[in-house]
Amino acid sequence: AHQHAGMEASGTGNMKFALNGSLIIGTLDGANVEIREDIGAENFFLFGYETEDIPRLRKERAEGKFVPDPRFVETVDYIKSGVFGESFEELLGSLEGNEGFGRGDYFCVAADFAAYIEAQKEVDAAYLDQDKWTRMSIMSTAGSGFFSSDRTIDQYAKEIWDIKPVHVE
Repeated sequence: AHQHAGMEASGTGNMKFALNGSLIIGTLDGANVEIREDIGAENFFLFGYETEDIPRLRKERAEGKFVPDPRFVETVDYIKSGVFGESFEELLGSLEGNEGFGRGDYFCVAADFAAYIEAQKEVDAAYLDQDKWTRMSIMSTAGSGFFSSDRTIDQYAKEIWDIKPVHVE
């Protein structure tokens, strides 16, 4: 599973991945912060900028100061070549330009790309050590109890909905 800083969109998905023993590669944002704390930093592949960096990165992009990693440019060009059956122009176009709706890499994918590649090397190395990978997977599941729906519903009932449980006999 993968998520970018400042874009708290895949949190519940990442919780489900962790509950099922998947190992997460992600930035320190949203639910990933809690997941990493609960499953242990050693069982989470962290990469990229943090939330407080995002406004600066967007400003630099808007000012035309951002220079993407050459591997990012190569990857985008390779995808655009149509090797995967289509060029994905609309999606890839959102990564280009300096600013504007659907432009300027609002999600900072290019900025995080080099760090992602390095973190992926850590994932690859961990996978080659099957004992380590299995231990990390088990710890991911074991540390995910906090994310159970029962606990979440109970917390929401108390803190958000201000309702009390009804006991059924």
